[in-house]
Amino acid sequence: MDKFIIRGGNKLKGEISLKGAKNAVLPIVAATILNEGESIIHNVPNIADVNVMIDILRHVGCYVKFEDGTLTINTKYMHTSEIPESFVRRMRSSIILLGSMVARFDQTKISYPGGCEIGSRPIDLHLKSLSQMGVEIQEVHGYIRCKRQSINSSEIQLDFPSVGATENIMLASVKSRGITKIYNAAKEPEIVDLQNFLNSMGAKVKGAGTSYIEIEGVERLNNVEYTIIPDRIAIGTYLVAAAMTNGEIIINNVVPEHIQSIVSKLKEAGCEISYLRNSIKLKCLGRINSVEHIKTLPYPGFPTDMQAQITTLMTIANGTSLIEENIFENRFKYCNELIRMGANITISGKTAIVKGVKSLMGAKVNSPDLRGGAALVLAALNANGYSEVYGIDHIDRGYESMEKVLSSLGADIIRA
Repeated sequence: MDKFIIRGGNKLKGEISLKGAKNAVLPIVAATILNEGESIIHNVPNIADVNVMIDILRHVGCYVKFEDGTLTINTKYMHTSEIPESFVRRMRSSIILLGSMVARFDQTKISYPGGCEIGSRPIDLHLKSLSQMGVEIQEVHGYIRCKRQSINSSEIQLDFPSVGATENIMLASVKSRGITKIYNAAKEPEIVDLQNFLNSMGAKVKGAGTSYIEIEGVERLNNVEYTIIPDRIAIGTYLVAAAMTNGEIIINNVVPEHIQSIVSKLKEAGCEISYLRNSIKLKCLGRINSVEHIKTLPYPGFPTDMQAQITTLMTIANGTSLIEENIFENRFKYCNELIRMGANITISGKTAIVKGVKSLMGAKVNSPDLRGGAALVLAALNANGYSEVYGIDHIDRGYESMEKVLSSLGADIIRA
C-alpha cells in the first residue's frame, strides 16, 4: 500500500496551475453517453475516479483516449447497459451514469454504489425522481434494475438540493418528451458546467445555478468539444496548505465566485488574499486566527468537501473554533488521526470543537476518505518531524499527483 512520507516545517511558496474539477468532469463524462458520438473534453484531471469512469465506458463498448489532460470519448458502439459491481463499488459517483443509461437504453442494471464512507448518502432521491419520469425500478440483491417505455417530462420537487439527484434528472431528461422542471435543484458550479456541456451538444437546459432548472427534451444531440471548469475544492485545499505553513502561493485558473465561501473564512483566519486576472494569491504571516463558527451548507454556503481541510487549519489557530457539519454524518472520522498528531478536538454530534495548539507532531496516520486524507497531508506539512500518511488511494481519487504539486512548492514529501 502506498503512503506519503512528509517532513513538516517547510513553507510553501510558488505558483501552480491545476486541472479541472473532479465533481464536474464525472457527470460530464456520463453525459457523453447521450450524444452517441464523439466528445472531446479538455482540462481533465488524471485522478483515480476519472480512470474508473474510463474503465466503465470501455467495458460497455466505448472508445476512450486520455492524453495530456484531454479525454476523447466515442459512445456510438456501446453494446451493453449493465455496469458491473466491480466498477461501481470502486467509486460511489458512478451512480451518475444511471441517468444517461436510462435515457439511452430501455433496460439498465447497476449495483448499489461504493466510495468514501462519510455517511449514508442515500440515492432514494435519484430513484424517486426517475420513477416520476416513467422509469420502472426494481431493487434486487444489491442491484438496481431500470426499465422504461419512454422518458416522460415531469415536475420534480427535491426534498433536499442533492447534487447527484439534480444531475441524474438533467441527464435522464435531455432527450425526453416535453419539458421537465426541477424545483429545489442544487446550485453548485458543477451543475452549471453540466448544463453548459449538454447545451453545447444541442440540449435545451436553462436555470442551472438557481433552485429551478428546466429541461426541454430534444430528439438528438451532436458531437462536442468542451473545457472543464477549475476545481474549487483542489484550489481551496492548496490555499489551506499554504496557510498551514505560513506560506505564499499563487494558483492560476480560478473562478473567484466559485471559491468565495472558502476565501471568506481564510481571510477571517488572517490570510492575505488577492486576485489578479484569473489567479489567486495567498500570503500568510504569523499564527492563524481561530474562526468562531464554520458550518457546511449547500452551495453557495461553505462546502462540505472543504470541511476537513479548514478544520485542520483551525487545529493550529489561536483560539477555539466550532465546525458544524450539516451534509454528511460521518465526516469527522479523520479527527481521531489529527488527535494522534497533537490536535485538541472534541466531537459533539455534528459539531467539532477545535482548540488551537501551537504546532502539530509527526505521526503515522491513516486516510479514512478522500478529503480527510487530504487534511492529514496538510497537517503533516505543519507538524514537527516526520509523518507517514497511509491510505492515499483515497487521496488519489480527487487530487492529481498531490505529492508532485506540493514538492513543486517546497514541501518535503515523497510517495513510498
